[in-house]
Amino acid sequence: MIRKVLIAYDGSESAERAFHFALLLAKQFNAELTVLAVARPPEPPTMEETQAFLESATEHYEKQFNTFRKAADEAGVTLKTLIVAGHPAEQIIHHATDERADLIVMGHRGKSLVQRWLLGSVSKRVLSYAPCSVTIVR
Repeated sequence: MIRKVLIAYDGSESAERAFHFALLLAKQFNAELTVLAVARPPEPPTMEETQAFLESATEHYEKQFNTFRKAADEAGVTLKTLIVAGHPAEQIIHHATDERADLIVMGHRGKSLVQRWLLGSVSKRVLSYAPCSVTIVR
């Protein structure tokens, strides 16, 4: 049974498709959705840089999350959003474990060439170490 779905969101087109796929799934199974965006700060980060980076990422992602909240409300699905700083694969796995997610849904590739390469390695790590099933949306 699917009760909790974690969506890994990076702003890419495939992440958008992942959200809509997960929303349909959540509606069908009456599951809760959590959308997780991970901001990766420059390394080595200082506390001030990390805080400023996280504030900037929050401002950026909240615009899209408002659209997601509206879609979830219209579908009658409970939606929670999180924006955290760190390594994407580690944070996705950590939050899937903490949230006791039954499923992780994520896009196949990131936005830019570098992000595509990074997300490719992120999706491989998540597939390898996730505490639950993982769906990769193309």
